[in-house]
Amino acid sequence: MPQIGLVSAVNLRVQGNSAYLWSSRSSLGTESQDGHLQRNLLCFGSSDSMGHKLRIRTPSAMTRRLTKDFNPLKVVCIDYPRPELDNTVNYLEAALLSSSFRTSSRPTKPLEIVIAGAGLGGLSTAKYLADAGHKPILLEARDVLGGKVAAWKDDDGDWYETGLHIFFGAYPNMQNLFGELGINDRLQWKEHSMIFAMPNKPGEFSRFDFPEALPAPLNGILAILKNNEMLTWPEKVKFAIGLLPAMLGGQSYVEAQDGLSVKDWMRKQGVPDRVTDEVFIAMSKALNFINPDELSMQCILIALNRFLQEKHGSKMAFLDGNPPERLCMPIVEHIESKGGQVRLNSRIKKIELNEDGSVKCFILNNGSTIKGDAFVFATPVDIFKLLLPEEWKEIPYFQKLEKLVGVPVINVHIWFDRKLKNTSDNLLFSRSPLLSVYADMSVTCKEYYNPNQSMLELVFAPAEEWINRSDSEIIDATMKELAKLFPDEISADQSKAKILKYHVVKTPRSVYKTVPGCEPCRPLQRSPIEGFYLAGDYTKQKYLASMEGAVLSGKLCAQAIVQDYELLLGRSQKKLAEASVV
Repeated sequence: MPQIGLVSAVNLRVQGNSAYLWSSRSSLGTESQDGHLQRNLLCFGSSDSMGHKLRIRTPSAMTRRLTKDFNPLKVVCIDYPRPELDNTVNYLEAALLSSSFRTSSRPTKPLEIVIAGAGLGGLSTAKYLADAGHKPILLEARDVLGGKVAAWKDDDGDWYETGLHIFFGAYPNMQNLFGELGINDRLQWKEHSMIFAMPNKPGEFSRFDFPEALPAPLNGILAILKNNEMLTWPEKVKFAIGLLPAMLGGQSYVEAQDGLSVKDWMRKQGVPDRVTDEVFIAMSKALNFINPDELSMQCILIALNRFLQEKHGSKMAFLDGNPPERLCMPIVEHIESKGGQVRLNSRIKKIELNEDGSVKCFILNNGSTIKGDAFVFATPVDIFKLLLPEEWKEIPYFQKLEKLVGVPVINVHIWFDRKLKNTSDNLLFSRSPLLSVYADMSVTCKEYYNPNQSMLELVFAPAEEWINRSDSEIIDATMKELAKLFPDEISADQSKAKILKYHVVKTPRSVYKTVPGCEPCRPLQRSPIEGFYLAGDYTKQKYLASMEGAVLSGKLCAQAIVQDYELLLGRSQKKLAEASVV
């Protein structure tokens, strides 16, 4: 594949034992007549788009710094070009929905829509309502944007995040959003591979490499067939036969599997338990932070359908920096440019109702009230249930929410005193009992780049038994697992790589726990209460509890409000008339 992206991190041994960063725009260096690499290349801490200048270092200046700071490594990390996503059916469908807001009739009187929660669901709702000519007022309880993609900067200027966020090619609404905001270049696309650690071979990995030359699903099938380290040929055949009903039955079959866990479905289809243990424990934890005996099989089938039916569906990208600034702020700027508002530190204390049971206003913790023509709750389902008015609790639409419960998850960041070699410029599936996925963010992410030290970001899952334990206990357990992944570089007692610092971010209630029987409980975005709507990845949409699901839920919520415009306008005018009479 042509290397025309940006180098995330390169530290190579060249003449004089110096280490250099190379720009892949001109390949990985050029060879002179004497066979040595030329030194007229670029060294960067971050790009212009990150708000810092690209610095071109002279050989002498680089030598002085390298002699002091750099240790030669053989890690070459290259960002790949953006894949061709724009011609897929799902992408075009998502683009059509986006364009419907921009091309809809301009409202004679823009509605003021009050939205609770500035995660991706709330931001998406506000963005598309603003595109349709309305005036969203987005309220966020905390002082940071992003909800489940929030991040914070510590005293050293380093970022730590709520989760390890991966942007897949099979995320058409998310990919459209990046394009609409003009920030496609902020996604750092990686090699089309899925890389799994081998617990029985500490320090070794097994790969599923998707060939670029083949279309879907052939590229995925070949990736599976070529991997002989995780599954034997008989296991592959039995798994393929087990999947036949899903491939032949389509969406209706997939939805019908919601009543079975992954483990139960596999056994029912005659798929050996080892297939579940080798592949789907890792996949289940990555998708919903729980094990296959709890996860609904529908979740796995939806993911397989998305990843295998699109050529680049399973291709992954990392955001080039922290999500609040690099993703959320462009959405906020777009909303505000069209007359909308985004207010931080605006925590909702109560949903105040009218006599007819509709929403009168949101009451904030500081006692102020926020009124609007329509209201949206785009918080996690657990927060909404805490604020659910008593008058609504017997309505079936809201009663069903009781089964939707957020799953606990822990995100761990560890800064080490050296550059780890047994890693990759990609997402890695740990296949550990305690860890789900991880990445060396000092390599994969431009803003977090560090040529001297690694920062591992790891998802600690399942986390239910650990969420109330101390940070030090969690770090000790993580280090024991890392010693298996990096046997030559990390030991639990830190006699090898030493921890410089760490951050542990606990989310007691993250995405909803996708256990069997949940699907009928997911609510539509339009509630039975006139003028009240829901958004969030737990609401009804065809994607998983994911960033893509959150963005799509916001678009569907905005679509429902735009469709209800005449009704909402009439309600607003009636209220004004009644107020003037009083």
